[in-house]
Amino acid sequence: MTFAWKAAGLSYLKYTQICARAVRNSLKDDLRLAAQRRDEQGLKFAKWEAGKQGEFKPVDETQRSR
Repeated sequence: MTFAWKAAGLSYLKYTQICARAVRNSLKDDLRLAAQRRDEQGLKFAKWEAGKQGEFKPVDETQRSR
């Protein structure tokens, strides 16, 4: 059995982002603004090499460079 998001060629992360955006857009104005502010936060990571932390990069940027 194949999941619909897999058949459409989406990653699970992208699928959940689309679903979350749809839910936020369906909220009333005051709740939608609060949810959109929370959406601006993103996942960042830093590579560690030789015991030193590298620069923080958003996850979206790393996927574009692949």
